Amino acid sequence: MLVRLNQTLVTEFILQGFSEHPQYQLLLFICFLSLYCVALSGNVLIILAITCNPGLHTPMYFFLFNLATMDVICTSSIMPKALKGLVSKRNPISYGGCMTQLYFLTWSASSELLLLTVMAYDRYAAICHPLHYSTMMSKAFCGVLAAGVWALCAFNTAIHTGLMTRLNFCGPNVITHFFCEVPPMLLLSCSSTYVNSVMIVLADVFYGILNFLMTIVSYGFIISSILKMRTSEGRQKAFSTCSSHLIVVCMYYTAVFYAYISPVSSYNAEKSKLAGVLYTMLSPTLNPLIYTLRNKEVKAALRKIFPFLRN
Repeated sequence: MLVRLNQTLVTEFILQGFSEHPQYQLLLFICFLSLYCVALSGNVLIILAITCNPGLHTPMYFFLFNLATMDVICTSSIMPKALKGLVSKRNPISYGGCMTQLYFLTWSASSELLLLTVMAYDRYAAICHPLHYSTMMSKAFCGVLAAGVWALCAFNTAIHTGLMTRLNFCGPNVITHFFCEVPPMLLLSCSSTYVNSVMIVLADVFYGILNFLMTIVSYGFIISSILKMRTSEGRQKAFSTCSSHLIVVCMYYTAVFYAYISPVSSYNAEKSKLAGVLYTMLSPTLNPLIYTLRNKEVKAALRKIFPFLRN
């Protein structure tokens, strides 16, 4: 604790994790470690496959490369500390460490939401305007879109983290989560959180609602174009190019809506932990499996890098 102007300020937090269920901690450790290993190896393999295979240097795979990178950052920002908490009686994290974790987690998670919208637009351009696709999704334009996603979300996250650092935390210092998360931290603050709450609502509207609506609109046009195709083979081929992305979108937004589209005052620790598992562990684990198992090109690229996979 740090004493300043007759007020004791918190210099470290305690991550509660799953300490209220000690009988399940070993099982959770094994499950989380397995998910982390699969997520890390799966996303790194996708990054390698796309980087090493010129045939995958297309807009769709360029955005998939960015998605895999975001998944690596997201899961790696919280899993080492979460795993340590499952084998320790006490899981402290410094004030600076908590803010750093909060920044990288929020940056990667918000970037993924925005990137999924960009990927939906890419599929819209490919299916609804195939003759103009190369012009609409030029290499330069794709680079601008990806850089814009990373930069915009980095700026937005810097604002939220900066607003968090201006708050005073006088105790208690137990965060009712397995990582540093905005809602439970606001509940610990002994200073006004009004500005933080307003910014959270604005972020919810932009990332959770506006992005979701843009994705829905893109898929509305995509489905309409698919239904107008004359042959069943053409419809099947068109749907197969966007089905993996659609599955990922549904999975990710389900977790986000479950966790965040609600006021901070109605925060529920158990619900938030479950949603946290979904979007920080399960989603990064399933994304590589969804994209590789349903994608012949990625599987072929992996076989070129690892010949033993041909058998």
